[in-house]
Amino acid sequence: MTLQRQFVPFLEVDATPMTVAELTDVLNRFVAEGGTRTIVGHNLHSVTLLHSDPEFRAFYEQSDVVLIDGAPVLWLWAKGQEGDGAMDRAMDYRLGSTDWIPALEHIEGLQRIAIIGAGGQANAQAVARLQEAVPHAQVDGMPGEGWNGELEAEAIQWLERLRPQLVLLGLGMPLQEQVLQRSLASLPPAVYCTVGGAIEQIAGIQKLAPRWIGRLGLEWAWRLLLHPKRVAYRVFGEPWVLLGLLLRRRLRRKG
Repeated sequence: MTLQRQFVPFLEVDATPMTVAELTDVLNRFVAEGGTRTIVGHNLHSVTLLHSDPEFRAFYEQSDVVLIDGAPVLWLWAKGQEGDGAMDRAMDYRLGSTDWIPALEHIEGLQRIAIIGAGGQANAQAVARLQEAVPHAQVDGMPGEGWNGELEAEAIQWLERLRPQLVLLGLGMPLQEQVLQRSLASLPPAVYCTVGGAIEQIAGIQKLAPRWIGRLGLEWAWRLLLHPKRVAYRVFGEPWVLLGLLLRRRLRRKG
């Protein structure tokens, strides 16, 4: 099942923008139906990867839900919407993983959750906190630090034994997407959600930006302040790479 996509002008990608309530309804349906579903998110990094990596593009095009995470993607999508007040309502459709994960307590019939990713301490803390937030579900975790082929095989076996209904996969982008693309056919039916660094955020190890900063679209500045070496290229270098990719794409079409 693929929900109706909406086009994001200039970036030339599609997404399925949703509010927390709308995504909760979709998750309720997915869990009730069973089967394998994938939920991913778009920010400038994913858009860059989509335009530079055909396999990454294929995975996103085949995913059931493509949320909007990054503020620039959100603003460009909202700008292309018809009707007054689209920009005013836009922030309701910006869903990073930590925006919707707390709503899992409202998913009926959700009994088993798996968290894969981050180091041992962060994973254990995230499991404990999510267990408190979703008391009607059993939450289990598996660290993802030092991910390799052997660990991936162990994760597949672990998930087969656990048979979760929902999996939060936080291995960073694009590793988490690559893992799902090559292993999805071998994994048990579940809703698989790529969540990036959200596991450390749930655990309380990585501090979330204040809400007002997020609503202004300035989380990049917050992350740059806390992790300058990790974030600097994403903030100052990658947008130029993306711009080059988009320009070449348009020139090829004209040619």
